[in-house]
Amino acid sequence: MTSKISISDFVFSPNGYGHYKVTYTSPITNKKWQCTTNNMPLIDATKNSDNPKIKDLKMLKTMCKA
Repeated sequence: MTSKISISDFVFSPNGYGHYKVTYTSPITNKKWQCTTNNMPLIDATKNSDNPKIKDLKMLKTMCKA
């Protein structure tokens, strides 16, 4: 069973100046991973985008699971 990644799988919370706490929830297992990032180009490409690209979402997912 494969599921497409989407922006709704992520929760973004500001965490200080220029930092975001990102929580990724797997749509299949409901398991959660968290990371804190200051990679603002990636945040702009995902959270602040009307139509985020799959490659950017996968990069953010990889960052959270690392």
